[in-house]
Amino acid sequence: MKPTAKPRSTRSTRRPATPASPMPLVTRRDTLRDELLATVDLLKRRRAAEIDESYIEDYVALHWMEWHGGSLRLTTTGENVCKHLAALLSRASPQPSH
Repeated sequence: MKPTAKPRSTRSTRRPATPASPMPLVTRRDTLRDELLATVDLLKRRRAAEIDESYIEDYVALHWMEWHGGSLRLTTTGENVCKHLAALLSRASPQPSH
């Protein structure tokens, strides 16, 4: 009797495509985070009408902002994100020596 040959594997030997650039794509959350301080500034100056509606919806979905009696305000999470961003900016800015 002749031994039977094992069937060949049907796995693909091709490697998955690598991204054209090693830089990760900017996510929507990154975009929102980058715009958060400017958005908060508009809120403080009572210019909420200038904030893109899709940003507002996403900020609310992320629990960074909430509606309160018809007004938009930062949540505790949003305040913490702002504090973190402000700290990052202060570290990145050169401090004058005294």
